[in-house]
Amino acid sequence: MLKQIKDFLHPTYLDIKDKFFAPKDFEADTLPWIDRSKANINEGLKGFEPIAGELSYDMAEKLSFWQKNGYVILEKAISTNLIDNYLTDVEHLLKDNKKFNTVVRIDLPKFQPNAERKAKDWTGGDLREKFVKINDFHSISKAGKELMSHPAIGNFLWAVFQQQPVAFQSLTFLYGSQQPTHQDFAWVRSNIASHLVASWIALEDVKIDSGPLYYYVGSHKIPKYNFGNGILYSGRSTKTPLEFADYLDKTCTDLNLPKENLIIKKGDVLLWHAALTHGGNAIENPEQTRKSMVCHYSTKTSYPYHRLANGVAPVVQNHNGLLIYGDPNNLSQENML
Repeated sequence: MLKQIKDFLHPTYLDIKDKFFAPKDFEADTLPWIDRSKANINEGLKGFEPIAGELSYDMAEKLSFWQKNGYVILEKAISTNLIDNYLTDVEHLLKDNKKFNTVVRIDLPKFQPNAERKAKDWTGGDLREKFVKINDFHSISKAGKELMSHPAIGNFLWAVFQQQPVAFQSLTFLYGSQQPTHQDFAWVRSNIASHLVASWIALEDVKIDSGPLYYYVGSHKIPKYNFGNGILYSGRSTKTPLEFADYLDKTCTDLNLPKENLIIKKGDVLLWHAALTHGGNAIENPEQTRKSMVCHYSTKTSYPYHRLANGVAPVVQNHNGLLIYGDPNNLSQENML
């Protein structure tokens, strides 16, 4: 009987919750230390030791830049050999896609409403389209795991979170995404919204006509957008993604925040804050590739399970001090390449 009453009241309850209790900002008590108002870099780094390998950069300098600007670039962080190993695996997927269960999304109208399918359910020609996004290929590719957990990235995550990081998602692109302006935390869900960092690994030199990533410097500090049900977009949101994009572009422009294009070299890595405003420029040369690997990271506190199997104990692997959960829908192909 109690359940029936709750079910009857459910829509009204959610309306009230959205209106009066939906989050309007990150929770203050779970913010990473570096995002707190009185954060001191030197104090925050006391006792810090690299988790894997030796530091290839000045951590205090990078954290200070991150604190002010919402991103850092790690120059020449990853070797060409490791990247080439990963690209070989990607090419294997593209040529022999019928062997793989990896999920691939192709955002073209002709593939709607079934734009997301297993690789084996696409044709080889489909996978050469301009709007291909390969999801979580690191689950199959050992080289992918080594890329997303590279010590240059892992050490920075440990310094920012000061607790166990989890690498929980990867997206591999061959061309520019042309994605509208956004902030990741609104889409990429973490139980603690502020426990989110992204990386953009350049798998080749970025050309200006390839539709490079853009970002607004310092935009991680602007007021959060309210979708009508708080700062996280969902099926109950009354505002649209394009309204979100308009708000972000206008706010950043009104605040005179510099808009920069990411023109970096193969092996360079961009790391950005959960709230950094960014997007993908229009592709001026449709034949120009923009090969990249985008990864998302959280903490074990915020992300104790694989996102596809909430509440189920994950198959855990440790790579260079980062945890990576096995894909619960494709464990038979884990580390296949």
